[in-house]
Amino acid sequence: MANGLRRLHAFLTAFAVGAATVRAYGFPDCVNGPLKSNAVCDVTKDPITRATALISIWTDEELTNNTVNASPGVPRLGLPAYNWWSEGLHGVAQSPGVTFAPSGNFSYATSFPQPILMGAAFDDPLIQAIATIVSTEGRAFNNVGRAGLDYWTPNINPFKDPRWGRGQETPGEDPFHLSQYVYNLILGLQGGLDPKPYFKVVADCKHFAAYDMDNWEGIVRYGFNAVVSQQDLSEFYLPPFQTCVRDAKVASVMCSYNAVNGIPSCANSFLLQDVLRDHWGFTDDRWVTSDCDAVQNIFSPHNYTTDPAQAAADALLAGTDIDCGTFSSTYLPEALQRGLVNSTDLRRAAIRQYASLVRLGYFDDPAAQPYRQLGWSDVNTPQAQQLAHTAAVEGIVLLKNDGVLPLSKRVRKLALIGPWANATRLMQGNYFGIAPYLVSPVQGAQQAGFEVEYVFGTNVTTRNDTSGFAAAVSAAKRADAVIFAGGLDETVEREEIDRLNVTWPGNQLDLVAALERVGKPLIVVQFGGGQLDDTALKHSKSELIMRVHIALHQVNAILWGGYPGQSGGTALFDILTGKAAPAGRLPITQYPAVYAEQVPMTDMTLRPSATNPGRTYKWYSGTPVFEFGFGLHYTTFKFAWADLGAAADSAASFGGPTKSYAISQLVSHGQQSAAFLDLAPLDTFAVRVTNTGKVASDYVALLFVSGAFGPAPHPKKQLVAYTRVHGLAPRGSTVAELPVTLGAIARADENGEKWVYPGTYTLALDTDAALTHTFTLTGSAVKIATWPTDNSS
Repeated sequence: MANGLRRLHAFLTAFAVGAATVRAYGFPDCVNGPLKSNAVCDVTKDPITRATALISIWTDEELTNNTVNASPGVPRLGLPAYNWWSEGLHGVAQSPGVTFAPSGNFSYATSFPQPILMGAAFDDPLIQAIATIVSTEGRAFNNVGRAGLDYWTPNINPFKDPRWGRGQETPGEDPFHLSQYVYNLILGLQGGLDPKPYFKVVADCKHFAAYDMDNWEGIVRYGFNAVVSQQDLSEFYLPPFQTCVRDAKVASVMCSYNAVNGIPSCANSFLLQDVLRDHWGFTDDRWVTSDCDAVQNIFSPHNYTTDPAQAAADALLAGTDIDCGTFSSTYLPEALQRGLVNSTDLRRAAIRQYASLVRLGYFDDPAAQPYRQLGWSDVNTPQAQQLAHTAAVEGIVLLKNDGVLPLSKRVRKLALIGPWANATRLMQGNYFGIAPYLVSPVQGAQQAGFEVEYVFGTNVTTRNDTSGFAAAVSAAKRADAVIFAGGLDETVEREEIDRLNVTWPGNQLDLVAALERVGKPLIVVQFGGGQLDDTALKHSKSELIMRVHIALHQVNAILWGGYPGQSGGTALFDILTGKAAPAGRLPITQYPAVYAEQVPMTDMTLRPSATNPGRTYKWYSGTPVFEFGFGLHYTTFKFAWADLGAAADSAASFGGPTKSYAISQLVSHGQQSAAFLDLAPLDTFAVRVTNTGKVASDYVALLFVSGAFGPAPHPKKQLVAYTRVHGLAPRGSTVAELPVTLGAIARADENGEKWVYPGTYTLALDTDAALTHTFTLTGSAVKIATWPTDNSS
């Protein structure tokens, strides 16, 4: 059985077992148990000392047995079995480590939108608040034995290629954006920045590294070799991991299925030792897990070793501490017998794991730990429900609107048509838990007071069957307005399934065309994680009948809704009716269909070339259908550079930001004020945002920089700061502060070293450059970050 199918089988088996029984998580007894005299129970000692004392009394057999995610523990020491694999991508989720009750208490958990939609909100405080709720609910589940303390989330591989089936799990394509997102997420999950005395839960940044392909044209992730330059690793693929590890102090990392430059990631000492531990300071109370069966994949299909024991040894020696699977526990005893590893190697991995559990309070008095007091009353609270709704509202992006939105109060009867129109579980995407409720678009319309006629119309992938079209058209004729809800679903994008194109699947656009001909106001709501080529919908125009101006044959509006979670239908109709105003921004580029024919998924390069049009908004040389950061509003805004000292309601402004900076002075100041030079400030740019329309609205301020500085070719632009302004009333004004660091404007050279270069820089607010400012950096280029040398390839 293929690895992926075996993994899926394991998931389903775990869920079936979990429905009938609680997979109880016990805690060691440090008062009366066998470990009571061991230093692991001494709360006055540091985590490494405590874990070392515990692991020092394990036998070699106990060491090898506990190298896997479903660790059996050590019964003779009163050390319970423990499953390191729980999931919490956008809420506590079904997984081998999490068991939902069949009914009643702990039968559900709050289900937030998928990260791709949360990323579209560009609201970092929102992300931290959501993560705080996820970790609270995770702790509550753990306290009754229904979950572990280690959550294998987030997925922070940049969504580089729109065909990737797992892009829905990520916040988007921009590494700067992902870095800010993950910093706030980790703080919320773990309970602060490297919190003491206890982690709330342990988060896990995955998949390390350069992983963004699952199964494309028969090329499968398990044996794929990603050939990546050090420049691209440093500048694009790894910045979110650097932030996660170095800055947010995440407690675990997952190595990926693929190889990087010829070496499988889970056996790659350059990645796991030189970069992760030596360069970023991933300390020995933190651990690395493999993706599931990735240690086995070192042997096959990577064929990196000639026998299984060597593969297990290579993973352990490179720095993989936990094997998700059973390969290591099966073959490490042989590796130990042959001298490929020794007891010290095994103890090092175990100490890392159990030092982490020490930091989670695993061995300590529960009465002294606030997190051990959380229970069912802390799950799906009114605050959590509101936040799930808010996240969906903030992430929804308005791509087109000719004035039909918000819907007129004269619109009372809706035809709601399409494969997503009555979606429930589908709104969660993948890595989901059992939601307390799921509000479909149909339910959202009914809650909003509309008379609704629902017609399925067509499936996402149906091609040669139009039997549902007639009923859809008839319903449209009876309605005041028509909403088509379609796009992508998990039959075409998910783990193990990548798309071959970026066109609308099946005959959905044919049904939209038939609905256009009815002549009623028509709104298309595009769901799914990846983007589709909306060219036909974007350019669908009104046909104006002379002097009557009746709009016919057109798509009046387009919304993108991702996978919106438990309150998706409510959030959608809040936007459609104007109860809430749209302010989300696309976190990924929407490419024309030809893009999929121009570059294979296996090409890891970013910059344009004869065989690559360039990837992401930074490098794409064509014209996107909708660009990264695009999003419309129901109102209009005016912008001006502002004085940072001005009050939010003041009209004060000044002549503009600083026009010249000396690199030497910036670096000197940064050396005194920042832990790392790339985090040192360039400046904080203040923008006065004034709502000049008639609708209260949020506004996402995106600040880009461009210029011919650093090595050629130069990116078209790059995001250097963003913030979200909330609830700006008509004629209201506020100041948005946009801090820019040296790292945000730096470029990587061919060796991966980051430099700040002299030259002329142009800042632009928003995708349409509504406000610009040009400044110069003077003096010599300065290296602000080194990069390890890869001698392993």
